[in-house]
Amino acid sequence: MTAHPTPGHTARPGGSASPGNLGPGAASGSPGSPGSPGSSGADGAGGLSLRPPRHPVDRRAVGWWTGQALVIVAPPVLVLLLLALLIPPARFWLLLPALVIAVPGLVYTLVMPRWRYRVHRWETTDDAVYAASGWIWQKWRVAPMSRIQTVDMIRGPIQQMFGLAGVTVTTASAAGAIKINGLDRALADDLVERLTARTQATPGDAT
Repeated sequence: MTAHPTPGHTARPGGSASPGNLGPGAASGSPGSPGSPGSSGADGAGGLSLRPPRHPVDRRAVGWWTGQALVIVAPPVLVLLLLALLIPPARFWLLLPALVIAVPGLVYTLVMPRWRYRVHRWETTDDAVYAASGWIWQKWRVAPMSRIQTVDMIRGPIQQMFGLAGVTVTTASAAGAIKINGLDRALADDLVERLTARTQATPGDAT
């Protein structure tokens, strides 16, 4: 789903009271904010400061990231286990790599989703979009409304299973788009609409 800022969009009455729509005077942090990022970027932010966003993603994102990890880790382990059952003479040499993959894969599956949940945050104000992502390598981004070109909502198959969606904010920055993943589908839909309306109302050429 792609939303391009057009004159046909109008801001919702009372939109400033929504959780993701905080004014510039909002507090710059909250309990559990992620630590110092491994990399960060301000997309032509001018007077805007790079700071931790306030809002965590939906808790169901832990299940979504766990599902992604299992899709990566489980197939090779299951294939090796099946071959070990079918080929007894090679059982040891098949179970050994299965174990080598399964142990770190289990750690990855248990740790990565919860770590990401602590890091991933987002926030929108009247002036900019803020996002934090990653886990081992962390990235903070801020994009002024005047630099936003398009706003997209993306829903992969595993995200759909958990009722989640992602929002991609494309900007006129060499750093690429800002991605906010793991949002409730209804919230993501509303966020796309509000960002589109606000971008259309913000002076600037988005270049």
